[in-house]
Amino acid sequence: MTALKVFLHDNLPVCPFQSLQRPQEFSNDFQGDPRHPHASSMLPVSILAEMGILHYYLPLSAPSSYKEVNELASARAYANRDIIIISPSTMGCEYDDNIQMFYKEHMHEDEEIRYIFEGGGFFDVRDEEDRWVRIQVGSGDLLVLPAGIYHRFTVDEGDVSFARSLRLLPIEDRAVRSLF
Repeated sequence: MTALKVFLHDNLPVCPFQSLQRPQEFSNDFQGDPRHPHASSMLPVSILAEMGILHYYLPLSAPSSYKEVNELASARAYANRDIIIISPSTMGCEYDDNIQMFYKEHMHEDEEIRYIFEGGGFFDVRDEEDRWVRIQVGSGDLLVLPAGIYHRFTVDEGDVSFARSLRLLPIEDRAVRSLF
C-alpha cells in the first residue's frame, strides 16, 4: 500500500510558477512555489472517500496492475486514454505555460481518472467547506475524481518537476470548465 498523504493546503499565496526557462519572472511577493508541499495539517486518507474520491495503489511492477486499470476503465465506460509527460525536456518552451494551465482551478463534466507512472505531484481538490485538500501522489497511485469537483494539479519539486501519467477518458470527451 502506498503512503498516500492528504492534508489541508496552507493557502499561502504562491507565485504563478518559478520558471525553469525564465527565472527572472519569479516574484518575491509570493510566499512559495505551488510545487512545494504547502501542508498546514495532515488529514486522514478516509476524507477522500467522503469527498467521492477513489484511490487505488497499483504498483507498476505488479503484473495485475495493467489488468486492474483496464477493468476499471471498462466498468466506467472509459474507452480512450492518453499519456502525458510533464517535463521541461519533453515540453520545451511550453513547459511553464502548461504547468500554469494545469494549476488553474477547473472541473470536468465527467470523472477524471489519473494513474501516475513516474514522478509525483499534488492534486488539490475543493471540499464542501471550500478549502483546498492537497493529495500527494506518486508512482502507482490512481485517483478517480468525481465529476463536478473543482481541482488543480501541479508536479512536485522532485525529479526536476517531472511526472508521467495515464489519463482515462470517456468515449465522448467533454470540455474542461475553468473557474476563471
